Amino acid sequence: MKDIILKAENISKQYRLGQVGTGTLSHDLNRWWHQVRGKDNPYLKIGDVNDRSTKGSSDYVWALQDINFEVERGEVLGIIGKNGAGKSTLLKILSRVTAPTTGSIQFGGRVASLLEVGTGFNGEMTGRENIFLNGAILGMTKKEITAKLDEIIDFSGCERYIDTPVKRYSSGMTVRLAFAVAAFLEPEILVIDEVLAVGDAEFQKKAIGKMQDISRGGGRTVLFVSHNMAAVKSLCTRGIVLEYGKVVLEDTIENAISHYLKGRGDAMNSKNFNDDFDKEVFKLNSISLKNKSKTIIDPLAENDIIELLTDIDIKDTEHLRYHITYHIQNEMGEAMFSFSNATDGTNLKQGNNQLKCFFPKDFFQSGQYFLSLFVIKDKREAIFVDEDIISFTVVDRIREMGVYMGREPGYIKPIFMWENKL
Repeated sequence: MKDIILKAENISKQYRLGQVGTGTLSHDLNRWWHQVRGKDNPYLKIGDVNDRSTKGSSDYVWALQDINFEVERGEVLGIIGKNGAGKSTLLKILSRVTAPTTGSIQFGGRVASLLEVGTGFNGEMTGRENIFLNGAILGMTKKEITAKLDEIIDFSGCERYIDTPVKRYSSGMTVRLAFAVAAFLEPEILVIDEVLAVGDAEFQKKAIGKMQDISRGGGRTVLFVSHNMAAVKSLCTRGIVLEYGKVVLEDTIENAISHYLKGRGDAMNSKNFNDDFDKEVFKLNSISLKNKSKTIIDPLAENDIIELLTDIDIKDTEHLRYHITYHIQNEMGEAMFSFSNATDGTNLKQGNNQLKCFFPKDFFQSGQYFLSLFVIKDKREAIFVDEDIISFTVVDRIREMGVYMGREPGYIKPIFMWENKL
């Protein structure tokens, strides 16, 4: 039988735009009148989906709608999605910071949360005092906290400043101490929302290792939100993908990450934009990739030159002020490198531009990649940014018989010059 430690049923959260709390007095009275007559809240029947890029028709918006999932004891669940998808709202509900509009949550243990830097800390109190304060909030006795005190201080790396008020800590020091408290005071459920991104690389590695230890060795449960897909994949066993406040996928962490990273770039290797990207300064028509000797419908082979074609119209008469830059990420969402047409003086002209960029053959390893587009003004201001605007897949089409058949490490295969002087 499953050992379920957390169960969320039909969780929804509704907000009224521009208002504090539930809104106007008339709306509150209307809710109360429906309630005393045994009827449903009338405002649950209205409201737009949580799409921040469009203008809605209602003052009400659903930050979350009909969220259902279960978490087993000792499981590490990754919750991923774009900004505004509802991740933080869900974690606030799970942490009991805010109540759901509808639905219920069943817990099987104590919950500790790191929702933002310094969660639950009092800036006027020292680091040591805040450890005892947070431990008490978690239901720990003074004796239990004292037994863990040295470990917490050592892990945080803040020993020199442990008797200094927290208001004088940097954001990195604060999150170090907050994570150490939450991890070592042994809550049954640990909820973490992106705060580790504040810490340096060394601390992030320590924190991820500690979360792995407490979930696998300690049998405790972790709910983890992050935009760092490498961290999510290394830590989590299962993933939930949120879009516009709804669960669109609940699957293995590999499948969840793949679904999330495809984004709007799911038209593989080629994408037409029509009027979607018709701006005051420019109009983006299409982006496509193909091998130099093939068409865009053929698979991209790693052993042939790859052409990247950007079809863009420039409307501004001061056209020399603009250029485009691409960022390329691997399938884990890790940035690999950026490149721009400005580096070799290939200027954009007024009217239609069909920019071609050529990747040498055998440059990419086989795998999936994602491009983010930036339109830059005066070499310093990004007037347009679209992340993961298109994805493309490179395949290995030729292998000599008898050679190594596995995938080489890394994502690119640079060709270097060699010498052998006798």
